[in-house]
Amino acid sequence: MPASRTDAYLRSVTLLRDRVEDFGQYPFSIPAIRELESLELHPKVTFLIGENGSGKSTLLEAIAVCAGFNPEGGTTNFRFSTRPSESGLHSHLRLARGVRRPKTGFFLRAESFFNVASEIDALGVTDSYGGVSLHEQSHGESFMALINHRFGERGLYLLDEPEAALSPQRQLALLSAMHRLVDPGQSQFVIATHSPIVLAYPGGRIFSLTQDGIEVVEYEQTEHYRLTRDFLLDRDRYLRRLFSASGADERPAPDRPVKKR
Repeated sequence: MPASRTDAYLRSVTLLRDRVEDFGQYPFSIPAIRELESLELHPKVTFLIGENGSGKSTLLEAIAVCAGFNPEGGTTNFRFSTRPSESGLHSHLRLARGVRRPKTGFFLRAESFFNVASEIDALGVTDSYGGVSLHEQSHGESFMALINHRFGERGLYLLDEPEAALSPQRQLALLSAMHRLVDPGQSQFVIATHSPIVLAYPGGRIFSLTQDGIEVVEYEQTEHYRLTRDFLLDRDRYLRRLFSASGADERPAPDRPVKKR
């Protein structure tokens, strides 16, 4: 049976605009956040994409904190704080929850995963993560140990750039694990990513955060897909343009107008 809107643990996120005192202050000054009203999350997989600084990680972090997760990552039971750096966006959001409640969940942040691994060791719960300290594994191995041993069915999983530690082959393994957890595992994912591989998960909803706001896009419309496809189809031409003095300021995207940054 196709998933319906009520199957989602998190149905939507809304910015309580009347609580914002100054849209000129961070993080409300970020264009995508400034234009945010309400986003309807997909009951299975929702992606947040955009350039660096577009606000996707800021928004994901705020959703995670609003949902009860520790700002630095982990489960809802983690309450450690190494260096508080989260924005105040979470206090201006409202989450609409579905009729179901998740059985488990995890907020994974690549940038603070070291701190989470240290907390796991300190709590003595390594057995729940495969029995080997995450610090005794490579970054990619520890990510996959977390996903394979700690992620379970009926879970809510918020992932911030999980590809940061994963080779292309491991990114495919992530897609496989996600699929087992989503169908038939009845889990929900919200993922901020730059990876065209991770973004390729079928049937998900992709929100693109830009200078103009937030919009739903199809996979083939994303710059992640188009740029990667065109580069691989004609690598030599892209590199010639990239390295040429005349094309130093050009974005090598033949199917869209060239813009200067």
